[in-house]
Amino acid sequence: MAKKMTSSDASRIQSSQAKAGRDMSSNGFAARAQSSGAKNANNNGNKGGGKSSGGASTKGGTKSK
Repeated sequence: MAKKMTSSDASRIQSSQAKAGRDMSSNGFAARAQSSGAKNANNNGNKGGGKSSGGASTKGGTKSK
C-alpha cells in the first residue's frame, strides 16, 4: 500500500521545485502535491504527520477581534 501525501511532504516538494526553478503554476507537480496533502489531512483529521495549515496561534495572549 502506498504512503499517503502529508502536508509536510507537499511543503518539501514545493520548496525543492521552487529552488530548482521548476513549474510553480497551478498545473504543476507542486500544486498537485499540495492539493493531495490537503485532502489527506482533511480526510484523516490531520493524523498523516503533517502540520496543519492556517489558523491563529493562541500562544502568548488572547486573539484580538
